[in-house]
Amino acid sequence: MNFAGKRVLIMGLGLQGGGVGVARFFAQKKAKVLVTDLKTKKELASSLALLADLPITYVLGKHREVDFKNTDLVIRNPDVARDSPYLAIARRYGALVEMDESLFLRLCPSLKNVIGVTGTRGKTTTAHLIGKIFGKAGYHTLLGGNLPGVATLSLLDKITSKTRVVLELSSWQLQGLEADKISPHIAVITNIYPDHLNRYKNMGDYIADKKIIFKYQKKEDFLVLNAENKITKSFAKEAKSKIIWFCKSDVPGTIRTSFKLRGSHNLENLAAACMTAKIFKIDDKICQKATSEFYGIPYRLEEIRTVNGVTYVNDTTSTTPVASLAALRSYEGRPIILIAGGASKNLDLTELGQEISKKVKAVILLEGSATSELEKAITAKKLILGRFNNFKKAILTAKNKAVPGDVVLLSPGCASFGMFKNEFDRGEQFNNVVFSLKTKTS
Repeated sequence: MNFAGKRVLIMGLGLQGGGVGVARFFAQKKAKVLVTDLKTKKELASSLALLADLPITYVLGKHREVDFKNTDLVIRNPDVARDSPYLAIARRYGALVEMDESLFLRLCPSLKNVIGVTGTRGKTTTAHLIGKIFGKAGYHTLLGGNLPGVATLSLLDKITSKTRVVLELSSWQLQGLEADKISPHIAVITNIYPDHLNRYKNMGDYIADKKIIFKYQKKEDFLVLNAENKITKSFAKEAKSKIIWFCKSDVPGTIRTSFKLRGSHNLENLAAACMTAKIFKIDDKICQKATSEFYGIPYRLEEIRTVNGVTYVNDTTSTTPVASLAALRSYEGRPIILIAGGASKNLDLTELGQEISKKVKAVILLEGSATSELEKAITAKKLILGRFNNFKKAILTAKNKAVPGDVVLLSPGCASFGMFKNEFDRGEQFNNVVFSLKTKTS
């Protein structure tokens, strides 16, 4: 597809780098690029700086109807609702509305080379594990989709006939595949749990978007499913493709013992990656070598530093209670000072509150729309050291409570909005404070 001279409107630049990559892709293809975002120039300063060398027009702090009436193509950011009235205007005036990933799949030289990974938890880790295995097996491997700093369209110029593309796909990104009736050749679903109910009307709508990853597969395609998750098990009867099941017990002992990530949930991720490799007849020895060299992804149970015998763990991407539960269980037997709470996603926090009451030495709560509910769910009130709207004070309170052997665990179980720009901002601030802590001298 030739984009030279085409009017391309990018709806939502964002701060994670994906929008920047999309804007750069179209500008370099000689399209007439207009970026519109409800955030202001000041709020988007870091993203705008990365595009300063390109001829791009900006409409910031607002959207204008006229821009949507006079464009050939709209690229929708995942944070933009699919029923946005501006998108309806664009369609009414003849524009094509796509997302980064949907247009990529339309233009990809071979869908047979694409592996899509989704799920409520574990999709990032699983996508990276698959990428490591395929790379070790000698394939030219590219990762894209729901990854900070990566525009999936930018991968098009790097693909060869031997390339394997691994896409992490959120429910919002999967929405974009619906209009084109397209699913990846290999679809991997790690698990499904309640999530994003602040944006979805109900769990059924959320699951429906997740199912798009296999909805348009054909009989020669593959669907890799978690045999230990009730919801993913139910998908098998709807699939037209070949079903490949995975569970933790599938992981060979040699691979399991050399795997470095904590937690039962990470064994599930490992199992999903290994079963995906089997579709391509990749030997277990290659899987073992690749996964033994995998040290995890930033902001996911990431052990940042040990200071004065206290281990500081950054699990900021834990934005659901099920993720925080997995984090707590990953440090079973260690005294935990938990930093939790934040913005609501309309998820039930009861079980998390009960587990906190049983498993932690102390808990520090970050202010947000979900925090009162979480505080109420924590039955052992004496564990609560306070509620904080100053993150540094919260971390220092944890530090002052900790003794050698303790774990200070940032695993909020809630969204970040309010106190932070996003969960990555929350994670970066945590790291900055932890790295500023002084080591005691004897």
